[in-house]
Amino acid sequence: MNPVVRWFHRLGSPPYFDRFAARWAPWAYALALLTMAYGLWGALFVVPADYQQGDSFRILYVHVPSAWMSLFVFALMAFYAAIALIWRIKLCEILAMACAPIGAAFTVVTLATGSIWGKPMWGTWWDWDPRLTTELVLLFLYLGVIGLYRAIDDRRAAARAAGLLAIVGVALLPVIRYSVVWWNSLHQGQTISLFGKSTMDASMVQPLIWMIVATKFWFVGSLLMRARADNLEREAGKDWVRQLAGGAR
Repeated sequence: MNPVVRWFHRLGSPPYFDRFAARWAPWAYALALLTMAYGLWGALFVVPADYQQGDSFRILYVHVPSAWMSLFVFALMAFYAAIALIWRIKLCEILAMACAPIGAAFTVVTLATGSIWGKPMWGTWWDWDPRLTTELVLLFLYLGVIGLYRAIDDRRAAARAAGLLAIVGVALLPVIRYSVVWWNSLHQGQTISLFGKSTMDASMVQPLIWMIVATKFWFVGSLLMRARADNLEREAGKDWVRQLAGGAR
């Protein structure tokens, strides 16, 4: 068997996944804090003020990575949910459900920073703009997945029901992405592209890339920790969990 395939099979074992998550989550958090500190330092003290928006534009270094993560995490949640529904892989159910609270948190940060940014730019904290409205709907979808998962006592049945909602909800992601193109919007169009030419000055892009990397590391750490907690809850009563609890005393 291919070593990579063998490793994935081992990762599906609850005790092995517990050890894996416990080992690597702290490293992911540490890398997230380091890259975030470097990115914020560049955003606050190195990058010059924008010629139109002044210093208020600096909030984009939190807003943009959070917005991208809110979409990325939902897509990943649906991907895990699809695998779980097709192949009945319990670890994918756990990972899909662990994504939901993290993605919801990124969406809340996106909406909050967008409102803070919008006040000096648009003169209002909120507008029923297509991008803002669809992002709010995304938050409701996240909350729906979380609520549905917690409403059903059978964990596996709950994960399947909530996972199906996540898969259906993926249809919203391109609507959010292209809302500023399809409809008249107060929200500015795309100025940053990781794979093409950006209209944003190159000196302003580097701290943003560090912040994007930081949010990825933070997500990995949070995903592993939440999935580990759910895994332990599902496996409560098994010998290996009792041994782990006994060793922690």
